[in-house]
Amino acid sequence: MKPKVILNAAMTLDGKIATKTGSSEISGPEDLLRVHRIRKEMDAIMVGINTVLEDDPRLTVHKIPSKPEDNPVRVVVDSKARTPPEYRILSHDAPTIIAVSKEAPLLRVKALEEDDKAKVITCGDTQVDLGCLMNQLGDKGIKTLILEGGSTLNYSMLKAGLVSEVRVCIAPMIAGGNQAKTLVEGDGVDYMKDAFRLKFKKSYNLGEDLIVEYGVL
Repeated sequence: MKPKVILNAAMTLDGKIATKTGSSEISGPEDLLRVHRIRKEMDAIMVGINTVLEDDPRLTVHKIPSKPEDNPVRVVVDSKARTPPEYRILSHDAPTIIAVSKEAPLLRVKALEEDDKAKVITCGDTQVDLGCLMNQLGDKGIKTLILEGGSTLNYSMLKAGLVSEVRVCIAPMIAGGNQAKTLVEGDGVDYMKDAFRLKFKKSYNLGEDLIVEYGVL
């Protein structure tokens, strides 16, 4: 059984999740608490390697009252094993899984596994096979996963049919910029008839932000 995946993100009204410089301070304090409440409920949290390199995130539950066992398993999609061994994602605050491809250099893989920093899973020849990864996570007992990926990983997960739900915080701001990152990028579809279809579930205000939730058809 693959885990149920909830894609969660904050974006501006014009769909940007970060500016061209990487600035991503978008949602208000109430939404940050919402995100950490979701993390606390999930078995795992997943991001791509670009998010790790740009933000050096902890990916733990730390903005609400919590215990160490409340932290979800951290999963990084990192085809070439580029995660720096000193980054916070490899702290012992929570278990970490690094998903790599067969092209990942062995020395980098060994550095990630050193001192039990992370468990490395190999899926795919040149890029991480996301379907394979989800199957392996399911085999490890992971039933729910929050995807806080960047725009490329978001697209890849949707394209692979691995996302069950989308939750988006829309902040009352417009960033603009043709080099700013949007919620979903990748190759995209050629025709709107091929767009990923969603079913509205609910929406509500949270501070100055608007939260919208959809199921993926």
